[in-house]
Amino acid sequence: MPTAPTTLPDTDLLRQMIRASGLKVTAPRVAVLRTLQQLPHSSAERVFDGVKDELSSTSPQAVYGILAAFTGAGLVRRFDPPGSPALFECRVGDNHHHLVCIRCATVRDVDCVIGEAPCLQPSDDAGFTVFAAEVTFNGLCGQCRTAASTDDDS
Repeated sequence: MPTAPTTLPDTDLLRQMIRASGLKVTAPRVAVLRTLQQLPHSSAERVFDGVKDELSSTSPQAVYGILAAFTGAGLVRRFDPPGSPALFECRVGDNHHHLVCIRCATVRDVDCVIGEAPCLQPSDDAGFTVFAAEVTFNGLCGQCRTAASTDDDS
């Protein structure tokens, strides 16, 4: 699980980010963006859990709607690891990729393989102009690898 930063994001900055993306600033949108900045790589359910105490009248459906609006506005990135619900993060526009542990579901960002977007060129682009490539590296994190080798030694 990623750890939360020790400082909370500035509410005025969050409002500016929402406004700059072309969306109306609302308390639920600010709360969702704050939660995503504190807990990157979160599912919609996890985001809802993070805002429900602050916004007692909100619903999971409202959080899904906010995440969809943020994704459409380019404020948030959605990615779909295999075997997991969609995850959301605030790191956008740099075509980074993800390392995903298949045992504990830890997710870590990894910069582009060659340093510029897109990292990969398809063998046949079928006439497409490629803007981004999404890569998910699946494996075992260090803790799970250690636990697996300990299990094997037993």
